[in-house]
Amino acid sequence: MFGGMRVALFATCLVDGLRPEVGRATARLLRRLGHDVVVPPAQTCCGQMHVNTGYPKQAAGLVANHVRAFAGADVVVTPSGSCAGAIRHQHEDVARRHGPPGLAGDAAAVAGRTYELSEFIVDVLGLTDVGAYYPHRVTYHPTCHSLRVLRVGDRPLRLLRAVRGIDLVELPEAEQCCGFGGTFALKNPGVSAAMLADKLAAIHATGAEYCTAGDASCLLHIWGGLSRAGSPAGTVHLAEILASTKDTEEEA
Repeated sequence: MFGGMRVALFATCLVDGLRPEVGRATARLLRRLGHDVVVPPAQTCCGQMHVNTGYPKQAAGLVANHVRAFAGADVVVTPSGSCAGAIRHQHEDVARRHGPPGLAGDAAAVAGRTYELSEFIVDVLGLTDVGAYYPHRVTYHPTCHSLRVLRVGDRPLRLLRAVRGIDLVELPEAEQCCGFGGTFALKNPGVSAAMLADKLAAIHATGAEYCTAGDASCLLHIWGGLSRAGSPAGTVHLAEILASTKDTEEEA
């Protein structure tokens, strides 16, 4: 394990606004692993929503702000496969097409130091066992961006399998989209709802207490469906499981 690394946390706007406990869990986990965590206050939206809906020019200012906020960071970690994917696969192109001279190179440099949480722990720190304890029945949903854009593969599962006390059960048709897809759920609500229904049925089939994933956005979508259905199952972000220890479980 690399010791004493200075890690800049990109919380993401969705986590900051709707699921701040995910950002806190990420910071708590990284500090427990021996690293100094900083949260650059100038960070805002990464601009993914703008690019994905056809407004890359309007995203250029957000890319520039992101580059300024994280320019001095040795490494950037985010609890979002979706936002990590946008930074690594959109920022340089947006900056080259619509930004001022030099921004594309700076955006590429920041992107090259940016990792989704499970990537950072497994690939950079060389860990799979982070000392977590989570005595619950859990199933894992691999989100589309983490699976198909970042290609995180089985890294989250390797981390989950090492969690003490967990009963990890396989999710049927796990790689099927939950139906969120950012603005897809707004533009195609009927299709989105049908896809969500299939995902909920798969979750219920596992008997899991919780569905986990590496993206708070997909978990919000799934949680909404579970809640409306009156399901006893809930959702929990991967970071929250990995940050959990026997002490925190007993306190809860």
